[in-house]
Amino acid sequence: MKIVDHISNAKGKPLFSFELLPPIKGQSIKGIFDAIDPLMEFNPPFIDVTYLREDYIYKQHANGLLEKIAYRKRPSTVATCAAIMNKYNVDAVPHLICGGFTKDETENALIDLQFLGIDNVLVLRGDARKSDNSFIPTPDGHAYASELLQHVVDMNNGRYLHDYMEDAAKTDFCIGVAGYPEKHYESPNLDTDFKYLKHKVDTGADFIVTQMFFDNKKYKALVDKCRANGINVPIIPGLKPITSSKQLVSLPKIFHLDIPMELSEAIQACKSEKDVKEVGIEWMIHQCQELKEMGAPVLHFYTMGNPEPTKKIVQAVF
Repeated sequence: MKIVDHISNAKGKPLFSFELLPPIKGQSIKGIFDAIDPLMEFNPPFIDVTYLREDYIYKQHANGLLEKIAYRKRPSTVATCAAIMNKYNVDAVPHLICGGFTKDETENALIDLQFLGIDNVLVLRGDARKSDNSFIPTPDGHAYASELLQHVVDMNNGRYLHDYMEDAAKTDFCIGVAGYPEKHYESPNLDTDFKYLKHKVDTGADFIVTQMFFDNKKYKALVDKCRANGINVPIIPGLKPITSSKQLVSLPKIFHLDIPMELSEAIQACKSEKDVKEVGIEWMIHQCQELKEMGAPVLHFYTMGNPEPTKKIVQAVF
């Protein structure tokens, strides 16, 4: 089922969903099931599975020369989605990224997803490789999420890359895009960032999932601005509790977000990492309760394969 239909069928009641990483290459799918099982009692209608771009490793040969080798650490997004759908009978939402794929490879992947019965995709540019200072598009691949989005929209209208295809079957994907309550780090300002978001919705995005945030006023400001400018698709807040003191530095550094003074001071006053986790969970419980009152359609958690904090939050909120 499409995410917009799940939301419509809920008739205003907020839903719970979460995101996880596919297994590291060489690991069993059991680790994924172990991360999902504790959360299934809360009846998530869908589960997101991320996609990570290939990176490079260097292999040293006997002669001392280094060989640069492309390596995808977590290669099984599509298979993980299929496994989740088969085991739990819920919708799986694969992330679709620009980096690492040519346009032809993207099109073939979308055909595979359609044949597997996957109804939803989350369209993203994706991050730069760790070895690159900035995002570098794959040759003959998409450079921007808006281009990738247009590709999916075209296929939904029966238009494929190669115009010699006659009577091509239309795909029927419900398409999500990213939104940034605190702007994308490459945007010069919030207004420019919003312009790009509106362009994606005008192109055909069906729902928005936000970057994580810890100040609900920023989510509300994004929603209000969207509604005032004719963007009426569901806006799903992305959420993650702080669970370690190191995240006071790592989360702003990686995700370019602000942590409210009240939260950062409470964490800095903790005497142990256990206390930090409790403070982070309590903050997120309060944040989720506010978001429910604001009318957030779904509370979507970035679990990173660790279900315990999310379970405690959802038990308190739903």
